Amino acid sequence: MEAITKTTHKARSGARLFSGVVCNSCDNINCLIKKNLSVLESSNFTNYKSNIKCKKGQQFIIEGAPVNGLFFILKGTVKVFRTGINGKEQIVRFAKEGEIIGHRGFGTEEYYSIGAIALENTTLCYFSKDILQDTLRNNPEFTYDMMLFYANELNKSESKVKSLSQMTVRERIVDTLLYIHRKFGDVNGFLNLPLSRREYADYAGTSEEQVIRAFSALKKEGLISASGKKIGINDVNLLKKEINEHNFFLDT
Repeated sequence: MEAITKTTHKARSGARLFSGVVCNSCDNINCLIKKNLSVLESSNFTNYKSNIKCKKGQQFIIEGAPVNGLFFILKGTVKVFRTGINGKEQIVRFAKEGEIIGHRGFGTEEYYSIGAIALENTTLCYFSKDILQDTLRNNPEFTYDMMLFYANELNKSESKVKSLSQMTVRERIVDTLLYIHRKFGDVNGFLNLPLSRREYADYAGTSEEQVIRAFSALKKEGLISASGKKIGINDVNLLKKEINEHNFFLDT
């Protein structure tokens, strides 16, 4: 599975550039660019945007590749991950419409510290590093908003580290289910993000076997239901009681 070649702003392995949605008519009201359109008008910043379509399963950021810009999700869902000891994958987060991908490498870093894969057919907005840096230097309001975004991301990362260090395996798996529910909601009684048991394990920082055992126990207790890859939470408030003492409900 090849990744998008960012240095040439061209796509390989099924991804392609195209003329996308104009930022003014975009529905992603939580997008940092959308929020700052009024202050970015004078710079013609959005005229430098490229749109890229990725197929399900396509990797568009390779961990360790040179940083050349930021991706904003116009439509779709993305898995962001890092590679740990012995090549084990650790999922950092799942991202949806309006969110930024690749910001961990933007700034002083020269290489992306994460990889990113489309979990469904996904449309991305891409801004080059040079254009972004020039715009940040000349638009203090946009720069301030970007700073607040980074502060919030740091808060989420610190909360995740704390949860991994203090929660039991079962609690981490419950926390993962609640995180998916908060972020993606449910459809027909099941979480609106079908994941494999391996992906649940890679986010919760445990093994696939532990996830299978925990799901089995939670099903017997009537806290969750399952149908293939689909997982449903029968009572959100009851499941929250499992980790209430940790108070980790910051990451959305």
